[in-house]
Amino acid sequence: MTTRLLIVDDQELIRTGFRLFLQTQKDLEVVGEAADGHEALTRAAALRPDVVLMDIRMPHMDGVEATSRLTAAGSSPRVLILTTYDLDEYVFGALRAGASGFLLKDASRDRLLEAIRVVHAGEALLSPSITRRLIEDYATRTEPLRPPTKLPADLTPRERETLLLVARGLSNPEIAAHLVVTEATVKSHIGSLFAKLQLRDRAQAVVFAYENGLVLPGSSR
Repeated sequence: MTTRLLIVDDQELIRTGFRLFLQTQKDLEVVGEAADGHEALTRAAALRPDVVLMDIRMPHMDGVEATSRLTAAGSSPRVLILTTYDLDEYVFGALRAGASGFLLKDASRDRLLEAIRVVHAGEALLSPSITRRLIEDYATRTEPLRPPTKLPADLTPRERETLLLVARGLSNPEIAAHLVVTEATVKSHIGSLFAKLQLRDRAQAVVFAYENGLVLPGSSR
């Protein structure tokens, strides 16, 4: 199955570079480009891409606002944020707006392909180390988090534990090792807690846990 891509960036040379490379992949198809958030919304509605490669800092409408509007739609594409710095102040806002992950613009070609395929598969691309740094940096520059939220009664102790481990930035293999279970079991727990908390993906799970005080930046609980 071919993955349909929309490239959104205000720099034409960057769009061209991505398009020329991505078009060499048999399972990827670049269906369009956009130079800002406004154009991205129009192009996405007309072209119905599977994945949008979204720049953050653009004129007229930035990537955060465009992502929020895209993901608010019923059948929205997955959004992969492209950023110059791994602690860009807008990245957390983009994740909270519904982006499925983010990638540095200087990432390798293989990493770019992996990111697109992971996001299209319905997973979130969040490196454990980057997740921890991003959340902790965000927390030091914002108002205190809300008091801890009481989780739904039907969330099992193991699902709660899995949520906390996801929020700390652990990968599925790391969670499996921590809980002494298989990766298949971890995926089952994650799928179940996503459904119960009405979360779209791993990115939203991280945001949910930190914004509701379930995990504190720098804590080990």
